[in-house]
Amino acid sequence: MENPAPRHGARAAGTHGAVEREHGATADAPAAGTESEATHPKGGRRLPAKVVWPVVAALGFGCYTIWIDHTSGASGGQAALLGLIAAVITGALGLALVHFQSTMITDTRALAYGTLFGASMGWLYNLSGPSVLKSSAWGLVMGAVMFVVSLYIFRNHRVREPHGLHRPRRQGRHGHGTPHGAH
Repeated sequence: MENPAPRHGARAAGTHGAVEREHGATADAPAAGTESEATHPKGGRRLPAKVVWPVVAALGFGCYTIWIDHTSGASGGQAALLGLIAAVITGALGLALVHFQSTMITDTRALAYGTLFGASMGWLYNLSGPSVLKSSAWGLVMGAVMFVVSLYIFRNHRVREPHGLHRPRRQGRHGHGTPHGAH
């Protein structure tokens, strides 16, 4: 009967990329007990968050468009069609933005998020009845708020930046905060 707990040496060797053939490990197989990112525990495939969030936001935007248009006096069919069109357009733009955001610098990415959000909120406000001028002003204000919030989030989570750190981190006692170097 084998001991289910791994030996300390085997665990340490596994963390440094060594593959022990005697235990049946292969270079391309995930470690025992770990789950691949693309599979769900029940055997199905899991969608990545960069697909799920834009789709969820687009569905919410489409439903809110239906509600605003219907309460403004449009028929149910017309409101549903407008909501579907709004969801498809904002979903496509959101998916494109999330797909290409890794190629954008931080300021451009924040501006893109602000533009998409501001245009969407201005259009929804116009749909509820105010003039085009008021709706445009509302869209600019909401876009500016989203730009500032996005820029704050992107700058304070520099570790996830696609182009690396914008400002160097301070060196800790044991070298934490810098990329892992060779031993």
